[in-house]
Amino acid sequence: MGYPSDFGTLEFELGVKTLERWLLKPEKTMNVAIAMPKERAQDERRVALSPAGVQILVEQQIRVIVETGAGMFCNFSDADYSEAGAIIAASPDELYRQANVIVKVAPPELEELAMFVPGQMLISALHLGTVSRQMIRALIEKNITALGFEFIETRDGELPIVRTLSEIAGSLAIQTAAKYLETGYGGSGILLGGIAGVPPAHVTIIGAGTVGLFAAQDALGLGAQVTVIDKEINRLRRFEAFFNRHLVTAIANDHYIAQLARISDVMIGALSPKQKLQKPLVNEQVVKTMKPGSVIIDVSIDQGACFATSRHTTHTNPIYVKHGVTHYCVPNIPSAVAKTASFALTNTLLPFLQKLTAHQTIPDILWKSHSLRMGTYLYKGYVTKKILAELTELPYREIDMLLATA
Repeated sequence: MGYPSDFGTLEFELGVKTLERWLLKPEKTMNVAIAMPKERAQDERRVALSPAGVQILVEQQIRVIVETGAGMFCNFSDADYSEAGAIIAASPDELYRQANVIVKVAPPELEELAMFVPGQMLISALHLGTVSRQMIRALIEKNITALGFEFIETRDGELPIVRTLSEIAGSLAIQTAAKYLETGYGGSGILLGGIAGVPPAHVTIIGAGTVGLFAAQDALGLGAQVTVIDKEINRLRRFEAFFNRHLVTAIANDHYIAQLARISDVMIGALSPKQKLQKPLVNEQVVKTMKPGSVIIDVSIDQGACFATSRHTTHTNPIYVKHGVTHYCVPNIPSAVAKTASFALTNTLLPFLQKLTAHQTIPDILWKSHSLRMGTYLYKGYVTKKILAELTELPYREIDMLLATA
């Protein structure tokens, strides 16, 4: 997997700089050692860095330590990482002791929290829908600076890591729905795209964001009838223009949701990842009106359920049936294609990791990088995201105020 030689010149918030400008590095920079532990969350098969990504970091004089077996589910061997320049750690204890930056996909499990060294930086997903107060408190006690994939944001409001993973989730949502409509899986026995003389399935997508975009694209490509609903009329206008009116749009209110539930063969929850859902958008009475053998794919389960009947499932046990409707509510959907997802995550995460070497201290890094500052949810013993503070009832301070007094 190749990368352009001037890959390091990419800066999300400032655009492409000239190579001459990029080479003017400060005389003193932080000595960065990045550790990538094996994922211990249930059914998490992705890794944050592919061997190719490790090689790019090592070529920039960044030490990378990888726990043995970390890339197993992606078919990345220890030898692949070693040849890329990584140090292979035989145990997680050994790995955590050697690094000042920990990069992983899933939030830390409780067993991992004891291994963190005070003052380290953590970069991973957070998953607001299942956030653990115990985890947040443990990280605060160790003075960990924590950045969440969900919050890393460019100056134009883009969430680059979330977008990348949402593209995969949107495509997989349709692929998964098509499978569970099959008779052998307990579905209604409908071919998603239909054939000549036989109407296709009707797919309703709740949310006109990135997941919705890619789900709609794949559903239309297979020949399904597609309706997209959202609360924002301008987002729906963009969808109509993008798809040249080949789909139907509607405002996400109780009336339209109830109407669409009765005729849909598939309903996909694809709401915005920017905040935890306060309550399900589709209530249980509406789910009861869906056709027997129809399918719900709740992609929003990471942030809280989109459907009142949703509950977390896993890749090992992905579905359950309630009110005659098959529910698929796996939080880490992209993990089903772990290798593709790991390459995509590496491509998106790499420019942010490269920024770490441009400054002397963590406060410098956060002060000068808008994207990393926006991504921070723990700093100096405080929660720096209001939504997280409300969920955990832990002390909140604005990141800018903390940096100003650093």
